[in-house]
Amino acid sequence: MVNKDRIQLAHGGGGQLTAELIERVILPAIGSDAAGGQAGGLTDSAVLSLEAGEIAFTTDSFVVQPLEFPGSDIGKLAVCGTVNDLAVAGAIPRVISLALVIAEGFEIAMLKRILTSLGETARAAGVAVVTGDTKVVGSEACDGLIINTAGIGSMHPAAKLGFERIDPDDEIVLSGPLGEHGMAVMSQREGLNFSAELKSDCAAIHELTIGLIEAMGPQIKFMRDPTRGGLAATLVEIATSTGRDMEIAEAAIPVNRTARATAEMLGLDLLTAANEGKLVAVVGSGCGQKAVEILAAFDIARGAAVIGCVGQQVENALVELVTSVGGRRVLQMPYGEQLPRIC
Repeated sequence: MVNKDRIQLAHGGGGQLTAELIERVILPAIGSDAAGGQAGGLTDSAVLSLEAGEIAFTTDSFVVQPLEFPGSDIGKLAVCGTVNDLAVAGAIPRVISLALVIAEGFEIAMLKRILTSLGETARAAGVAVVTGDTKVVGSEACDGLIINTAGIGSMHPAAKLGFERIDPDDEIVLSGPLGEHGMAVMSQREGLNFSAELKSDCAAIHELTIGLIEAMGPQIKFMRDPTRGGLAATLVEIATSTGRDMEIAEAAIPVNRTARATAEMLGLDLLTAANEGKLVAVVGSGCGQKAVEILAAFDIARGAAVIGCVGQQVENALVELVTSVGGRRVLQMPYGEQLPRIC
């Protein structure tokens, strides 16, 4: 007997059940505007009208477990991750694609929740889901649900970003506390309970990046969202790519106390924990505080702070963390996957 509450292999066969899944589950959940104005739902190819000029294009896949966790879920994560990759490139996000790989037996009710969250997040970010694809695989081939997205954005004309623009004495700004996403996922996975609620920081940061670019122009030298590998990986990448030393003050780094306690309990380093709603920006010398003031006007960046500065060009550039007790520690790129996949 067919269980109509769960995904069947036939849902991926391209026939009537596939059509019903798209029309009755996917499209209503992500929104009636998802097809980019084309009749009949999501198409294999979207026809787009974009203004002349440069565009940014990105793609990503999302395999987080559990699929729903405090403050977010894989659907919201997929939109925010794609929007943020465009945003830190200096682009204004416009459209995204959506591809689903669903395991046989997956609960349709959960699929609806996840896609509803995805649709709400996309609309709030001002991006349309314009094309997509759905595949169903055996339960042994997929851990519930995998989402792939691609995104297109139009480059902001005032954006002048790149490793080559980073100079000595430039300042490094972080938009808020570290590790909330990674620790929220891990606490859910490990069954940890805290008196203070810990939620993922998952959020679209395009308003932050656009705000900085429009207010500060060429003083915004470089931006990155510190996702996998966390702040440490982002800073080491900048140092390696520019050949410039960097100095970071541990005491200046904003931290969620519950996230820090979770990391300590699990023997993890918050500096390498994933974030999904944070921004690292390199700004011109003396411009850090202005950037903090601009960021702090947004709810998701009220904890913004200047955390360090860029040094001189050297043969083997390092990122040095000045610890709270006055010592020094060299930050390194995380080796492989420190945690089970969380994005």
